[in-house]
Parts: sequence; C-alpha cells; structure tokens
Amino acid sequence: MKTTKKLNEGLLADTANHVLATPALPDKKDSRLPIDTEARKKNRTLNTTKVLELLKTSNPGLFNLAEVVGKWVWVSFRETPAPEMRQILAQLGFHWNRERQAWQHPCGAFRLRGVGDPHEKYASYYPADEKAA
Repeated sequence: MKTTKKLNEGLLADTANHVLATPALPDKKDSRLPIDTEARKKNRTLNTTKVLELLKTSNPGLFNLAEVVGKWVWVSFRETPAPEMRQILAQLGFHWNRERQAWQHPCGAFRLRGVGDPHEKYASYYPADEKAA
C-alpha cells in the first residue's frame, strides 16, 4: 500500500510540475475598433427600408454592395474589408456570417438558423440596381 501511495504522490507531483512548466499564452490584442453598442442594438431592429437608407447615407459604396435576401440585408466583399469598414457595418447592426461569407443584417426579422441557402427560399435583389433604373 505504501508503494501505491508513493506512486500516486509522484504522479500528482509530475502533473503539478507539468502544469506549472507550461508557458502562459500571450493575451491576444483586440484589434476591433470601438462601436456604440446601444446604437447597434437599436439599428438591428430597423426594417429593411430603413437599413438600406442608413447604408446609403452612411456609405454609398456599401449600399452598392447590398443584397436583400428575404427581409435581411447582406453585404459581401471580394477581399477582407478595412477595419474602418467593418466598424461601420457593426455599428449599423450587421454581423459576420462565416458560413455564407457575408455581413448580414436581420432587419428586425430574427430567425433561427435555417437549412440550405436562403436564396432558394426567399426572393433576392440588389437595391442599387433598382434605384439606377
């Protein structure tokens, strides 16, 4: 029995040494620009028309990239946008969808994740194309 106790004590000591010897990872610096969270919450409840108006007034370039899918507004980029552009989108109430590779705004129509591509279920259009016509 003493052998087992010494063996267990040795294992505990080895485990403690291993945990203490593991170097701490450096804190990852948050590179996101600050946003007004209260304004963001309010913006996420706006309807589609108001979101499109807000996009057009705050950044016409974003309005030109906007696609309406059902009631939601999506903004997609070919390359990663600048941090300032991401800050504007976040402030307006958009969130990043990694699976669809697009910034999305729920326009007050919050839904649980669906199966399949929303383009197959809902009508979609680019509002900048309609305004030009």
